[in-house]
Amino acid sequence: MTQVAKKILVTCALPYANGSIHLGHMLEHIQADIWVRFQRMRGNQVYFICADDAHGTPIMLKAQQLGIAPEKMIDEMNHEHQRDFAGFGVSYDNYHSTHSDENRELSTLIYHRLKDNGYIKTRIISQLFDPEKEMFLPDRFVKGTCPKCKSPDQYGDNCEVCGATYSPTDLIDPKSAVSGATPVMKESEHFFFDLPAFSDMLKAWTRSGALQEQVANKMQEWFESGLQQWDISRDAPYFGFEVPDAPGKYFYVWLDAPIGYMGSFKNLCDKRGDIDFDDYWRVGSDAELYHFIGKDIVYFHSLFWPAMLEGSNFRKPTNLFVHGYVTVNGAKMSKSRGTFIKASTYLKHLEADCLRYYYAAKLSSHIDDIDLNLEDFVQRVNADIVNKVVNLASRNAGFIAKRFDGRLADTLADPALYRTFTDAAVGIAEAFNARESSRAIREIMALADLANRYVDEQAPWVVAKAEGRDGDLQAICSMGINLFRVLMTYLKPVLPSLAERAEAFLNVRLDWEGIHTPLTGHTVTTFKALFSRIDSAHVENMVNESREEAAAAGAKTVAGPLADEPLRETIAFDDFAKVDMRIALIKRAELVEGSDKLLKLTLDIGGETRQVFSGIRAAYPDPEELEGRLTVMVANLAPRKMRFGVSQGMVLAAGPGGSDIFLLSPDAGALPGMAVK
Repeated sequence: MTQVAKKILVTCALPYANGSIHLGHMLEHIQADIWVRFQRMRGNQVYFICADDAHGTPIMLKAQQLGIAPEKMIDEMNHEHQRDFAGFGVSYDNYHSTHSDENRELSTLIYHRLKDNGYIKTRIISQLFDPEKEMFLPDRFVKGTCPKCKSPDQYGDNCEVCGATYSPTDLIDPKSAVSGATPVMKESEHFFFDLPAFSDMLKAWTRSGALQEQVANKMQEWFESGLQQWDISRDAPYFGFEVPDAPGKYFYVWLDAPIGYMGSFKNLCDKRGDIDFDDYWRVGSDAELYHFIGKDIVYFHSLFWPAMLEGSNFRKPTNLFVHGYVTVNGAKMSKSRGTFIKASTYLKHLEADCLRYYYAAKLSSHIDDIDLNLEDFVQRVNADIVNKVVNLASRNAGFIAKRFDGRLADTLADPALYRTFTDAAVGIAEAFNARESSRAIREIMALADLANRYVDEQAPWVVAKAEGRDGDLQAICSMGINLFRVLMTYLKPVLPSLAERAEAFLNVRLDWEGIHTPLTGHTVTTFKALFSRIDSAHVENMVNESREEAAAAGAKTVAGPLADEPLRETIAFDDFAKVDMRIALIKRAELVEGSDKLLKLTLDIGGETRQVFSGIRAAYPDPEELEGRLTVMVANLAPRKMRFGVSQGMVLAAGPGGSDIFLLSPDAGALPGMAVK
């Protein structure tokens, strides 16, 4: 029975149109593209779309600073974004903009449906207003002193020092980030979407399997705190779509941004003429809809977006695929360190497939952050792609070209070994389909090791010198090339550029089903270098250029730990005196099953034993080496209930994170239980 191909629509989060694409963005777009390319190889009908998020106050203000119209700025940025994504081989079927006729029409349609169904409310609210610029100020355009920890220069919605959230009216000494003026309160009528009306539906949907477990658990916190009506309007001046029949009122950017998925797809349907828009967006559609997004925008996509769709009689997403952030060398991307790397800067120095492979080797279906360790990046790409995969082809191709005019043997030298490779297709396919690309890469590289072991054992360079063994030589080298073909078929979703060059060499299209028919009696072309080894100097040059770009743009050039993690607000001695730090003896250190970050520590603090869970696993992969060591812990921290148990304190460590964590240790002579003062 022939399997019916799935109809799949895939989107990535819409990049904001006021800045360049950087390597943090690329994690999501590469992850989605790998999944899309795999689905296409499996015969599914996939449309892969995206667009620029082109509305909002920041767009308007930046265009004013540049002295150009917002339309011109977003158009230029759209071309830059498309160029960068194409440079990384992201295979979009359509890349559009939220500032489009399609998005305006769909936003208006959805708004009218929500209003007709009773889900749009109006009320008068008071907002901070800039008297100099004569504009209402979004939360992020008000700055002042945090009302909780008193840290200065904090945004109007949350404090980056203590993490507190609050209203901009709670700020101490608020200032407009636009003009520096002291804002005043002013009333205005706003439109609200009645999100609480969808509470029951959302509770069921978020637990339906449409979200990863960690995300669904996070949503539960919002339900427990109570859903609120959502302000979907903004006052002029604002760059966006005007609310129908409400002059001077505009749709808040987060209303029309996700509708941009629909707008981009509508644009594709109209250009193609053979795709039915309603077939993918109507209630009851048999098409599958997937959104790849970062964990910072889960709230909008898992609450507002499905509620808007439900209330306007459109289908909801099949799944949200949420990922974590990107760190570089264990720390946040830093302009001063040159690790805030733009996509275009990367492409000047390195091949796109290198980053695609490194991300694929680390990505899973979970929402953990991914660290781009530049030293490990060089080593892994060279060791895996160059030494294991490409070298497999090069060490066999020369003999086939010189001795047999490029013709492979008529039979396989080792059918059982070949079957081992093709049988692995099931597990590798399952991993790719589940977005467990790191598992797929591990299995593929294990096969690459097996293939190279075969060639090493058969030693074609020795056979080539033996008289009368031409048949053996051809069979061995043909086997090696066939194994290379299988490996490259599995890697095709990850390494599209290398796969294209491999197809030219093999003189065959790399197809998932095709691997079950080996290349026998087949002629390959002359082998040419398929991939270049990464030189560490190229990475260094990339980092240096990124640092220079940041300096030219006005970023601080100071480097070092203080640059990445500035000193916090001064505290009183009495506040510090409340913290009870003690010397602790690590009696036992264990891995925590189900966690990639935590170690379970059993600490002796002088006659009392404490259990502490600490996120230091990456730095101490062999936890037993910690046993018997003295460290420092905060002993009067309130116990914290975690999924793995109760954590009764905190051990102290330095470093940016990841594998660069350094547990504090006292000098010799300190005893468990001693107070640290």
